[in-house]
Amino acid sequence: MTKISELRDGMRKVNIEATIVDKGRVREVMTYRGPARVANFTIKDDSGTISLTLWNDDIDRVEVGDRIRIENGYVTSFRGRLQLNVGRYGRLIVQEE
Repeated sequence: MTKISELRDGMRKVNIEATIVDKGRVREVMTYRGPARVANFTIKDDSGTISLTLWNDDIDRVEVGDRIRIENGYVTSFRGRLQLNVGRYGRLIVQEE
């Protein structure tokens, strides 16, 4: 498992466990595939916090306080801030208590 403090722009195949601490507003956007929903969440582990971007159905799968695991995620930078993305080939797992 990777710690949030170890994440760097451009990293791929990131596996991480964290807790959702904040949910941003859901936005409707137009993509090349058509309309989609996107929302930014803040997640944390014992080393820090990062923004997590989720799309469409993944948004409804999680709530603040949920413990999650991201498999095969990737890191980008947007407006100077790092963000973690699940992407098409990644997986979001909501962990049971």
